Amino acid sequence: MPPTPINNEVNIVADSPIFYTIPEQIAARLCQDIFSGKLKPGQPLREKEVAEWFGVSRGPVREVFRQLTQEGILIAEPNKGVRVAYQPSPSVRPLLVELRRIIECYVLDHIFDQITDEDIARWEAVLEKIREACEKNDTAALIQYDLEFHSAIVKSHDEKDLFTIWQPIAFRMLIHYDRLGDLMDSYREHSAIIEAIKRRDKEGALAALRTNIQ
Repeated sequence: MPPTPINNEVNIVADSPIFYTIPEQIAARLCQDIFSGKLKPGQPLREKEVAEWFGVSRGPVREVFRQLTQEGILIAEPNKGVRVAYQPSPSVRPLLVELRRIIECYVLDHIFDQITDEDIARWEAVLEKIREACEKNDTAALIQYDLEFHSAIVKSHDEKDLFTIWQPIAFRMLIHYDRLGDLMDSYREHSAIIEAIKRRDKEGALAALRTNIQ
């Protein structure tokens, strides 16, 4: 089934005071459907059809297609149009895992001594969302909050280009997410990272982070 149409120029998600533009809403919903498997790897997406799904003009959809192509979630090929990116092949996935581990562990190692109680409280708030998603067996929500958790770590580094490098790797790894049989394992893995940080145990936090990225 297509997503619910978007009828407003901006929208407030839940009780958040943050306003989201039409392209941001479309991108978020397409990502949800891709990561949860509702939109399959290789499935073609057409501007006109997606615009009709959301009840918008083709302009915002074209903008979203460009964005998600840059992030590695969609692929655009000459004479073939835009389609959902494929999962990494078994031979390539270990490389993506290692690249992501290198980036995230590099960041956590370099920011560790500057992590504040406010940072920890912010990450714990995301961890609580991860727990709720796992308890509800909501894979789409889990992916969203998993990305929010790890994005917060990477964005904590002063070198913002690291996030630009990290993002397509992380997104590509989450296409049709099916790593865990028990979603609560994800909560436990993220909780182990936070607990090590709270103990000021850098090596423990790095080890827990490596374990979580698979």
